[in-house]
Amino acid sequence: MTKKYLIGVDLGTSATKAALFDLEGRLAAEATLDVPILYPQPGVVVQDSEDFYSTAAQAVRACIRESGIDPREVAAIAFDSQMAGVGAYGEDLAPVAKFDSWLDMRCEPFIRQLEKSHGERITELTGCPPTCDHGPKILWMKHEQPENYARTAKFLMPGGFVAGRMAGLSAEDAFIDYTYIHFSALSDALKGEWSAEICEAVGVDMDKLPRIVPPWEVIGEVQAQAAQDFGLAEGTVIAAGCGDTAAGALGAGIVQAGMVFDTAGTASVLAGCTDKYAPDIENRALLTMRSVIPGLWHPLAYIAGGGQALTWFRDQFFNAVRGETQPEEELYAAMDAIARQAPLGADDLYFSPHLTGRICPATPEMRGAWIGFSFSHRQSHFFRSILESVAYEYAYYLNILKQLIPNLSLTEARAIGGGSRSALWNQIKADVLGVPYLRLDRSEFGTWGSAMIAGKAAGIYDDLAGVAYEHAKPAGDPVRPDPDRNLAYQRHIARYVDLQATLADSFVRNSEH
Repeated sequence: MTKKYLIGVDLGTSATKAALFDLEGRLAAEATLDVPILYPQPGVVVQDSEDFYSTAAQAVRACIRESGIDPREVAAIAFDSQMAGVGAYGEDLAPVAKFDSWLDMRCEPFIRQLEKSHGERITELTGCPPTCDHGPKILWMKHEQPENYARTAKFLMPGGFVAGRMAGLSAEDAFIDYTYIHFSALSDALKGEWSAEICEAVGVDMDKLPRIVPPWEVIGEVQAQAAQDFGLAEGTVIAAGCGDTAAGALGAGIVQAGMVFDTAGTASVLAGCTDKYAPDIENRALLTMRSVIPGLWHPLAYIAGGGQALTWFRDQFFNAVRGETQPEEELYAAMDAIARQAPLGADDLYFSPHLTGRICPATPEMRGAWIGFSFSHRQSHFFRSILESVAYEYAYYLNILKQLIPNLSLTEARAIGGGSRSALWNQIKADVLGVPYLRLDRSEFGTWGSAMIAGKAAGIYDDLAGVAYEHAKPAGDPVRPDPDRNLAYQRHIARYVDLQATLADSFVRNSEH
C-alpha cells in the first residue's frame, strides 16, 4: 500500500500532542491530551512514564480515527519530548522510579557541586553550564536513592522510552538522540558522544547512559502490542526523534546560520542558528544545543515566565481595572493599543521579567521589578516596559552570541507562539534587535518537525533542511527594524543590562541573610 502519511508526537511537560501530516506537510488530523504532573510532597515534581506512553497512544489513535485513513498508509512515526527531565528504566525499559521532572529542584545541591568542581569544563564540553538537568538528577538518585540507581539499566528521555516500548527494545538497544546531550552535563557535544572524562570525574556509570544516535535513525518497528495500543500497523517505522526545542526549530525552518527563532509563549525562548560550536563559558547565559541538521547549532536562552508576565499584567492590572469580559485576543489588542501611547523606552521605566528567578545565567534568587517610575508614568508605560524588557533580554543574548562568533550575520527572526500575534511586540523586538521579524503561517511546529524526521527515517525526504525551509511559509510581510529606533534603543539596552546585574547582586545578597 502506498505510504501517504507521517506522524509526529510532541511529549510535552503538561500535554501530549499528536499530528498526522500528508507528505506535503498538510495537517490531516491532530489530538492533544493532558499529562498529569505530580506533586507528592513539597519541592517534589514528578511524572509517571506510563502516562507518556498512554497519552501518546490515545492521541495517535484519535488522529487515525479522525482522519479515517488506513493505518497501513502511515510511513513512519517520531517523537519529540521535554528535554531536561530524566527517567530511570530497568533492563526491559520498565520504569524504576517516577520520571524526575525538569521542574523538580531536589538536585540543586548537585548543580552547585558540579558548578564548583567542574563548571567550566562541563560548559566547555557540553555547551551548557550545570543546571537542573540529567547529570545532577542522576547524581541525586545515586546518592539519595541508591537502590533505584542500582536497579537502573538506562537513563532515558520520554521520547526514547515511548519509542523503545513501541519497538520492544531492551536496555541494551535504548537510545538518546544528539539534540538532548547538552542537557546531560556528561557529554562531549562537539564529538557527539559521552565524555569519559566528566563521567569519571563526577561519578556517573557510563554503562547506564544510552547510545547516542541521529534523530532520523530507525530504532525499530511498531510491534504487535503497540500496534493495538496506537492504532497503527505492525512494522511501521519508528525514528529516534529529538528534543522538543530542536523539533520546533526544524518545524519553523530554522536551518541556516544567522537565523533566529523566537518562541513567544509562556516562556520567552530565543535560539540562534550557527555553523560553529561556541559555548558561552564566560557568561553562562547561552545553552548551546545541536540542531537536528548536522553541522548546525542552536545557542539559546530563555525567560521562564516572559510571556506569562503579559497574562499576569492583563489579569491583575488591566482587565481587573476595566472589569470587562472579552475574548483573549481582544484583550491583548486593547493592551497593545494602550502600550502604543507610551514612547520608545517607556520614559526610562524598566521591568525585570524574572518573576520566578532568572534562568540564563542561572540566578534562581531573582524576582521581578519595575525600576524608574514616577508620578508621570501611566498604565501604558508599565505595559510597554514589559514588552520592551523581553526584547532587551533578547538583545543581551544576541550580543553575547556576536562576541562568541564575531562574523555571524543575523538575517531574520522567526516568531511562533501566542505572543507572535502582537504586531507591536514584533515591531519592538525588530527595532531592538535590528533584525526583520517574521510570523509563520502554521500553528504546529514541534509535531511537524518530528514528522519530517520520521519522513527522513522512512526514506521519503532526503534533504531535511530543504524540506523544512520550503514548508515554513511566512504569514505576511516581515516586520522590518527602523534604523533610528534601533539606534535609540541602544542606550536602553545598556541600561537594562546594568540594572539586571545590580538586581542579581541584590537578590543574591538578600537570600544569604
